[in-house]
Amino acid sequence: MLLAGDVGGTKTILAQYEKSTDGLVRVRERIFASADHASLDEIVTEFLSDQSMPLEAACFGVAGPVIEGRSRITNLPWVIDERVLAASTGVARVKLLNDLQAMALGLLRLGPEEWLDLNPDAEPVKGNRAVLAAGTGLGEAILFWDGMNYHPLATEGGHADFAPNDALEDGLLAYLRGKFSGHVSYERILSGPGIVNVYEYLRQAQHAPESPELAVALAASEDPAREISHHALEKGDPLARQALSLFTRIYGAEAGNLALKCLARGGVLIGGGIAPKILPALTDGSFLESFCAKGRFSGFLRKIPVRVALNSNTGLLGAADYAARCLL
Repeated sequence: MLLAGDVGGTKTILAQYEKSTDGLVRVRERIFASADHASLDEIVTEFLSDQSMPLEAACFGVAGPVIEGRSRITNLPWVIDERVLAASTGVARVKLLNDLQAMALGLLRLGPEEWLDLNPDAEPVKGNRAVLAAGTGLGEAILFWDGMNYHPLATEGGHADFAPNDALEDGLLAYLRGKFSGHVSYERILSGPGIVNVYEYLRQAQHAPESPELAVALAASEDPAREISHHALEKGDPLARQALSLFTRIYGAEAGNLALKCLARGGVLIGGGIAPKILPALTDGSFLESFCAKGRFSGFLRKIPVRVALNSNTGLLGAADYAARCLL
């Protein structure tokens, strides 16, 4: 029996798996609101409280850098330690991975029907792959190809400096510098809260009037990014559509940046919770246009596969996969 976890700033998903000759079989799963708990140890203890089957290994994908088996979660007041978890759970083999490392492993397990291809001119080859996932934050990882297998490498690239590409984006950078008192990362734009930042910038700059209907919905909603996306895609709200369009173009540009940095001839994989919800915006051509707009390397990028994962549960799949590897 194995324990896998996908630990995020908004929610934590835990699942038990049984390792058999046919692969991994999920036995049970439970979702916890992360902010309602003082620590991951508390959540794991609650999850395992009624279990008698011994666990042989556990792996958790966590939303933060993992250094020497320890992680301070980026959007939670938690410090997670492999040794502490092993002691509190009685599991001998406990491993922490960056959440995008876990997601990258999970993406490798998806079937053909769980992907949407964005680049019809791609020429698939073996090679490194870039992984990006916008959700509560922006995660980035690299799948390094050694000629035989893929190895997930963690990064904190989502916190790198945002680089605008035109006058509209220059204005967005200036707006966000004022809002966040200095440094502006890609995560301030390419995330759920980032969609709201983009919308508020365009509203403040009066690029289109805010509709009374959307203003009321935003004031009442616990998830304003969802309201903006819904009004853009389902109701054609002009200001929401502009916000989602700008978000999509910047997402494509940053995907192209990461593809260049890791020479991702094997493709770019888009995971996370936002992408499957905004597929019409991702498939209208603006994402791919920004992805390829890299001057002398535009031709190189036009041949790279760009794929959106339709399964948003890949972080858990990857953590389970790594836990199974611990038994080898």
